[in-house]
Amino acid sequence: MQYKRLIICLDIDDGKVVKCVKYKNPKIAGNPVTLAKKYYEQGVDELIFVDITASIEKRKLMLDLVRKVSKEIFIPFTVGGGINTIDDMGEILAAGADKVAICTAAVKNPELITRGAKKFGSQAIVVSIDVKKNTEKDNWEVYIMGGRENTGLDAIEFAKICDKLGAGEILLNSLDRDGTNKGYELDLLKMISEAVSIPVIASSGGGTPRQILEAFTKGRADAALAASMFHYNRYTVENVKNYLKNKGVEIR
Repeated sequence: MQYKRLIICLDIDDGKVVKCVKYKNPKIAGNPVTLAKKYYEQGVDELIFVDITASIEKRKLMLDLVRKVSKEIFIPFTVGGGINTIDDMGEILAAGADKVAICTAAVKNPELITRGAKKFGSQAIVVSIDVKKNTEKDNWEVYIMGGRENTGLDAIEFAKICDKLGAGEILLNSLDRDGTNKGYELDLLKMISEAVSIPVIASSGGGTPRQILEAFTKGRADAALAASMFHYNRYTVENVKNYLKNKGVEIR
């Protein structure tokens, strides 16, 4: 049986955990190592760390942070932000991460997905897809550079390409929903989950246990990611997992 996963995201800016709304106006939410240890002890299944301005500011990889986190937690964790080459991937994984997430680089250099999968295994390659709805075309388009640049690519078609190129997972982020606590982009989530053969992680908009349940039931996601509902202590991992189990979800 394939268990669903609960993931907490820690967006990193200048060494601190921050939370944005629609990728703007970051507010400090805490220390990344302290929060990582807290969520690990609460029983979260996985963590994802993303340096949200690395691609824009062309910062170096946050290797010191990865090393510190790897000494404190013993669950899978993914690192993204500013990863552009096979060497970047290797450094992050060698520092202690289990997976790398690529977003801008996956669009600009799709071959990197295949090369990374061949060298490190598909399970280590997560493609993070930032999307925004185009109301005129009634579709969702892929954005890069921290949500600042529209590529014009159709999100569903790009997800299919990532699957074929060897990605191990898709992390689906919505610029419209990010930080709003209004729930996930369920229609798109369902379409992508049904269009690819690899796991899809729901991200952006999760603010309540019910919304996480909907990501699994209506969106058919394999995992659900949330941030502010945990960072600001509205819920604990135990609260959410107990709710999901009571609703019949097989959660780790």
